[in-house]
Amino acid sequence: MKLLSKVHAKNLMRWAKDKPNVLALSADLTSSTEIDLFRDAYPDRFISMGIAEQNMMSFAGGLAREGFFPFVHTFAVFIYRRAYDQIAMSVSYPNLPVRMFGFLPGITTPGGATHQAIEDIAVMRALPNMTILECGDATDVETVLDAAHSLRGPVYVRMLRGEIPRLFPQNEPLVLNTARQLSNGGDITLFSSGICTEEAMRATPLLREKGVSIKHLHVSTLKPFNDPLVTEAIASAKHGVITMENHSVIGGLGTCVAEVMAAGGMGKKLVKIGLQDTYVHGASRAYLMKEYNLDAMALIAAVERMLDTRFGLTGDEIAASPAVPRHSDARPEAL
Repeated sequence: MKLLSKVHAKNLMRWAKDKPNVLALSADLTSSTEIDLFRDAYPDRFISMGIAEQNMMSFAGGLAREGFFPFVHTFAVFIYRRAYDQIAMSVSYPNLPVRMFGFLPGITTPGGATHQAIEDIAVMRALPNMTILECGDATDVETVLDAAHSLRGPVYVRMLRGEIPRLFPQNEPLVLNTARQLSNGGDITLFSSGICTEEAMRATPLLREKGVSIKHLHVSTLKPFNDPLVTEAIASAKHGVITMENHSVIGGLGTCVAEVMAAGGMGKKLVKIGLQDTYVHGASRAYLMKEYNLDAMALIAAVERMLDTRFGLTGDEIAASPAVPRHSDARPEAL
């Protein structure tokens, strides 16, 4: 496993080469959302809309009506908070093929509450016709374009940038509405998404050594959420289910799983790891994940509570055997 740099930037430029109707739209964050290479390669298909997200979203709807495929790029928080009405009326209601790429989801930015998209899944899930995808590694980033472009209607993607790990095999693309099973076990079922999957992968081998078998599924499709693998995994859990997400526990992955459990009458324990109905202050990603209990140690503590036991694992043990190489001194989460 290794870290890769500017995966979306390089991939989009290659992927769009033979797709003349694919346009990239920027809200004055071109390099920050990794579409500078696209701009340089295809200047006639790049549109800089300025700091005007509401106008950009309506404009994208108009382009889609004329047969284009607008790929809207900005920070996640500026998509759904600034332009929600325009998304609803100009994109979602007419069910147009606008692809929205939201960067710096959750606590991946030190920008504080104004820049942290901590409730975007909850908000966007409520829109009819909307598909929601989230990338967890370089393979997801490299293959999410095909997945999004295969859909007729709008798509919202929680996108990663900068240096990101490759957690999944390069030849196993992201598949719509299909979770990736990363480990098998019958004691606990774990669902993780986004950057939390890497943290979960640090903890699950240590828990296995302690005798806890965990069925771990990485979820990349948050809407629709009717993957039969999810239902089967919930049903197979002996002690309960844990969800782990870089988002509020209200309306995100944990809520999706809870809805499936309730609809299926599956009376099991559910522990939701995520932001516990709180805003987040500005700091590094690693600090915030620890401070707000989104990291590998948070998962270990949740398993201990579910099983009413203590394993005595420490942060040093997790650091000694990481799932992927430690991130470099580069600041992919910086503004």
